[in-house]
Amino acid sequence: MGHPTGPRRRRLLCVHFDWPSLFTRIAALLWIPIRNADGFSLTNYLSYFTIESNILAVIVLLVGAVRDPQSRTWQSIRGAVTLYMVITGIVYAVLLANVDVMLKDAWINAALHRILPLVLLLDWVVYASRRKLSEGEALKWLAFPAAYGIFSLIRGPIVDWYPYPFLDPRQQGYLSLVIGMVVLAVAMALMALAVNAVGRLGAKWRYRDDETVLAAH
Repeated sequence: MGHPTGPRRRRLLCVHFDWPSLFTRIAALLWIPIRNADGFSLTNYLSYFTIESNILAVIVLLVGAVRDPQSRTWQSIRGAVTLYMVITGIVYAVLLANVDVMLKDAWINAALHRILPLVLLLDWVVYASRRKLSEGEALKWLAFPAAYGIFSLIRGPIVDWYPYPFLDPRQQGYLSLVIGMVVLAVAMALMALAVNAVGRLGAKWRYRDDETVLAAH
């Protein structure tokens, strides 16, 4: 009997690779509201980009482990969610590592901000799709972070709460905030292109003996 290939091989590998990450992610997401039951705000909890990106990552890993769709639309969704997790990891490392992000358990902080972004990026590269995505498609992934930023800036004054210091204009002022948002937008655009590029490299490695990799169009 030969080695399993294609979607079956993907599902078998997920037992050792994606499932542990998936269970860790779910445990972390559920433990936060349990750990902070007193005064816990569900709306504020769901207003963190970290939480939203990790919820999306749970969905992507679960679907990938069970079905592994190969449609162009699904692969673009995979790339988008991978980008959001990369953003989560890099923004935390650069802007939030020394800031209180209301996570009292070190393992949750490490899991959501450091380990799981790397896991999803590895999933994107190791299980790369045959379908190449254009740079234009990759830049469309930025629609969600842009909508998130707008939502946070609109909701912030209404509830007098902002999820992250760099989104809070009360101390830094709007000019500084706008400059920071422009810099962050450029950085995220570069991240989107980089995520797409490493996915292509992963596809070249995975299908190096197969000429059926679909060109972008």
